[in-house]
Amino acid sequence: MLILATTSISLLSQENLDFSAVKDIISPEIHNDKSVTFRFLAPHADNVNVGGDFLPSNGWMPGTEQMTKDKNGIWSFTTKPLDSELYTYAFYVDSLQVNDPNNVYYRRDVASTLNILLIDGGQADLYKVNDVPHGTVAKRWYLSPGNKMTRRITIYTPPGYESSKNQYPVLYLLHGMGGDEEAWMTLGRASQILDNLIATGKAKPMIVVMPNGNVAQEAAPGESSKGFYKPNFNLPHTMDGQMEETFTEIVNFIDNNYRTIKNKSGRAIAGLSMGGFHSLHISRYYPNTFDYIGLFSAAIKPNERTQSKVYANIESTLQKQKNNGYKLYWIGIGKDDFLYKANTEYRSELDKIGMKYTYRESEGGHTWRNWRIYLSEFVPLLFK
Repeated sequence: MLILATTSISLLSQENLDFSAVKDIISPEIHNDKSVTFRFLAPHADNVNVGGDFLPSNGWMPGTEQMTKDKNGIWSFTTKPLDSELYTYAFYVDSLQVNDPNNVYYRRDVASTLNILLIDGGQADLYKVNDVPHGTVAKRWYLSPGNKMTRRITIYTPPGYESSKNQYPVLYLLHGMGGDEEAWMTLGRASQILDNLIATGKAKPMIVVMPNGNVAQEAAPGESSKGFYKPNFNLPHTMDGQMEETFTEIVNFIDNNYRTIKNKSGRAIAGLSMGGFHSLHISRYYPNTFDYIGLFSAAIKPNERTQSKVYANIESTLQKQKNNGYKLYWIGIGKDDFLYKANTEYRSELDKIGMKYTYRESEGGHTWRNWRIYLSEFVPLLFK
């Protein structure tokens, strides 16, 4: 240990580093004007960039900015003042992506982990853990005979549920491709949004059910009998009708284990991207089950090669859904979303059959930033 300590001190002196300046690096540092300084110690690196969703994107990739190196080997970059939001970021050290070692807060998105930071004073106040009554988040397992396995599900119950005898409405909230039953809780900040909206009287107390839409999985990566493996998008039965066909197993489990309003006036379904696709087709396939439907940047049409009874007679089943009646059909999409054209065409189809909907067009693309906003706007409209 003495030899290692002596060697470390020697290396630092060779680099002429000020040890007091590097031992307590603050990163990210949020300033009073809401600008942010990122710092990363890499004295031997030739190039360090910071990339994140606070910068204009480069196609599917986040934008990056060159960081500046000081005499102690600390690279830094300061942003312009940022809007109130939950942001993700990473460092790129000689092109190798790494997390910020000075920030313990991060989230997994499919197979990547990204650091997070929150700028308060606006929209992101909904994403904070505020001093309000909190709901309970449970990770439950339910039997899925249709998928021949026991599967994990995330369930939020509102503040006061345990001490109450009331029945509650249910929002079924679905994730996108590559996500799982963890996605809306981690990247989506669903429990914080619900807590804060309920506390201010902007939303009705409700149960929120967040299932795993990948029916080939028991649970999120690392939470199943498969152990620790690298997650990926290429899973069997993705958007092939199996999720829709077996969805009633989830509804039955919730109705049998929670105090729910067991009719369509007490049920909502919404989802992002693939989850929006599932919400569209589940609500259409079971046309007397949900009074509230939310499509967030939704995929619309099944693959032409997909053979499933779920996707037969789409127009006639939409007509039946319309005839059965519903209270809200909500569509949100970003102007730069790659699914924008598909959503525009879908709205035209709804217009042809006179199916009423509420349309929300936002800035940006296919991002969690939009989906958190959509959730915070959709939830207050439910169960009125």
